[in-house]
Amino acid sequence: MKKTVSIKENRTFRRIYSKGRSAVTPFLVLYCRPNGRDHNRLGVTVSTRLGGAVVRNRARRRLREVYRLAQPRMKQGYDIILVARGRTVNGPCQKLTAAFDKACGQLGLMKEDQK
Repeated sequence: MKKTVSIKENRTFRRIYSKGRSAVTPFLVLYCRPNGRDHNRLGVTVSTRLGGAVVRNRARRRLREVYRLAQPRMKQGYDIILVARGRTVNGPCQKLTAAFDKACGQLGLMKEDQK
């Protein structure tokens, strides 16, 4: 199993926020921007307003897992940022996955044969 490549630098996050495209769902906000590489990179953001460290870490784990499961169906060569919202932590996993797929579909991140 391949490890997910992470985005860690603040300037990269800011560039994607300002110049990338976004899709909003009740569970998450997805930002994306082409990165000119042959693989995707993932950044996950969770606000302190969502809760304490345990709650924020759970939200991060859930978002990373949804991304990991969808990775084979996605186009490559994008920087992707997932921003957790209130329903990310306690919402059903099926709805979180559906919200992620919907956001990816809006931004054209899914492979054509996977729609």
